[in-house]
Amino acid sequence: MDADALLYARLQFAFTVSFHIIFPAFTIGLSAFIATLLVMWQRTGVERYRTLAKFWTKIFAVSFAMGVVSGIVLSYQFGTNWSRFSEVVGNVIGPLIGYEVLTAFFLEASFLGVMLFGWNRVPPWLHVTSAVLVAIGTLISAFWILSANSWMQYPTGFEMRDGIAHPTDWLAVVFNPTFPYRFLHMVVACYLTTSFVVIAVGARYLLAGREEMQARTMLKMGLGMAIVLAPLQAMIGDAHGIKTLEVQPAKIAALEAHWEKKEEVDAAGHGVPLILFALPNPSAERNDFEIAIPRLGSLILTHSWDGSFPGLKDFAPEDRPPVWGPFIGFRIMVGLGLLMIAVAAWGVVEWARGALGRSRLFLRVASLMWPVGFVAILAGWIVTEQGRQPWIATGILRTADAASPVPGTSVLATLILFVLVYTIVFGIGVLYINRLINRGPTPLEKEPEGVPNRPLSAAENAGREVFGGTE
Repeated sequence: MDADALLYARLQFAFTVSFHIIFPAFTIGLSAFIATLLVMWQRTGVERYRTLAKFWTKIFAVSFAMGVVSGIVLSYQFGTNWSRFSEVVGNVIGPLIGYEVLTAFFLEASFLGVMLFGWNRVPPWLHVTSAVLVAIGTLISAFWILSANSWMQYPTGFEMRDGIAHPTDWLAVVFNPTFPYRFLHMVVACYLTTSFVVIAVGARYLLAGREEMQARTMLKMGLGMAIVLAPLQAMIGDAHGIKTLEVQPAKIAALEAHWEKKEEVDAAGHGVPLILFALPNPSAERNDFEIAIPRLGSLILTHSWDGSFPGLKDFAPEDRPPVWGPFIGFRIMVGLGLLMIAVAAWGVVEWARGALGRSRLFLRVASLMWPVGFVAILAGWIVTEQGRQPWIATGILRTADAASPVPGTSVLATLILFVLVYTIVFGIGVLYINRLINRGPTPLEKEPEGVPNRPLSAAENAGREVFGGTE
């Protein structure tokens, strides 16, 4: 494959996977939120939870459909643009993706119809169960996809025969060293993304003076999730970074824009700084306009002030990942993560003060937070995928050797078509989701002033006061 065709193939896959990852990430978190609402409705009898569940189920259906459509395109690209990749590692990647279809997709397909259309048509216990199983199905799907991607990051449990990877230990393949950290990191990111979408919608309604009971419920449930998961995500990310340093040191060197050789750092004894801002200069092997905190990089990654780790100069130029994408993407991801922690903490303080629904400054900020999780996920994905380069499967197959022998003009033509079609189709989908949000929750049954349709116990009344009662 010529250089232009390789570039177009990479751009095409990057474009389609960036669109795709947004929707499954949202549906993973949203399915769990819907299941939680329905379980709370079944346990308390408060119709507001069921009303909110139906409202978010409509949005889930649109997002799920767009995720499925964009995922099918990716599968075809493995054969059309990356046939050598399919040939070399297909014995490992193929079954992992197949397991995702046989377990997660079949489970979701079996109960999705009941979840979407079972309102007032099936017994409540069956409808609630279907929502829970769909949520579990999305997690199983994430399990297999991240297992496959993690294996590409750090392959284990295989042997090479005639240039083809053959699995020898499926447990080692599935549970490769980077998988647990990547799985937890991604799932928590999905839940956080959904939490801030829910928070933003609740804040938007309160600012407009509408759907007050439902808006308070969304705001409080979203904040309750975010205040736990946002700090947890920081801890998971720290553990993930330490493991990545162990198995993919070149990726860490790129995302930190760390150039010095390890032996030079050890000899100087000054540790590795944490670079807050810089303009990486790969041709000169240095950073321009660097702003850094001395030794803090060593402390974060080695938990020692004098610790060191390999720099980009420790690797041959042809084995180094690109620096700009991982370096900038990592700082965007971390910065947005800190922003989520700050906004969640601010919201909880307002909640504790009894001013959650009255602090218009907080509501305005919260209403603008809906895209933060999506941007953080995309930035993290750039760090992950560009940081693995020049390998498509580390140590097995380089990206330049994985592409199909097709003309660059053909790949460019399909890339242009994808951009046009995705812009139209997914633009319409996003506009439709926004219309559903503007329309707001439509009660299935009238519930005067938030009163449930049966008497509540003392414990249930306490839960109602926390999530939906007056402040």
